[in-house]
Amino acid sequence: MALEIVLDTETTGIDHRKGHRLIEIGCIEIEDLLPTGRTFHRFIDPEREIEPDAIRIHGITNEMVRGKPKFAAIIDEMLEFIGDRKIIAHNASFDRGFINMELERQSRMPPPTEQWIDTLEMARLKFPGAANSLDALCRRFNISLAERDLHGALIDARLLASVYLELLGGKERGLDLEMVGARAAAAQSANHVSYGARPRPLASHITSAEAEAHEAFVKKYLKDKALWA
Repeated sequence: MALEIVLDTETTGIDHRKGHRLIEIGCIEIEDLLPTGRTFHRFIDPEREIEPDAIRIHGITNEMVRGKPKFAAIIDEMLEFIGDRKIIAHNASFDRGFINMELERQSRMPPPTEQWIDTLEMARLKFPGAANSLDALCRRFNISLAERDLHGALIDARLLASVYLELLGGKERGLDLEMVGARAAAAQSANHVSYGARPRPLASHITSAEAEAHEAFVKKYLKDKALWA
């Protein structure tokens, strides 16, 4: 499988069409559904006030983002990190709407819609009629929420990476992928192993008559074409 990017954002409010802006973006790179260790995380000065209702959800105050880089300053680094990889997001239309709005404000081309994968839609297909928020899915899949008191882009992206793995088959699939990788690495390593002569040659298990018959066969039919000659 190709590299993918798990993404989450926090904002000043719920509707970018009403002028709300990004204040945090967190991305996790995964390969074969497992984190590679590479992340992208930035707080952003939204150049406007954060709504009190939004602060109650994510705990990010106006003071925390005042003086942080504006979105224009992080565009190139963000787009380079994402590249043309699939973008995994929960309720992707929300994150996509804000990111596209910010990019369009800077006259930059947003990633195409088909580059996005919505885990909320995946969960609704898998668990129709059930609660499919990120928190609900974490509880369903026994993914710990112990370190998360409030929403945050990077921690939510980490949780979503685990949820995405479960939606596509669970930890067993992750283990299978790890085993495939381990077998491939072992095979590659084996191809580069060279063996020297045995320090103590093995004893022959053929009789003297068999040895004479073999030697006669080689002289008669293989002559000087025998590989071991």
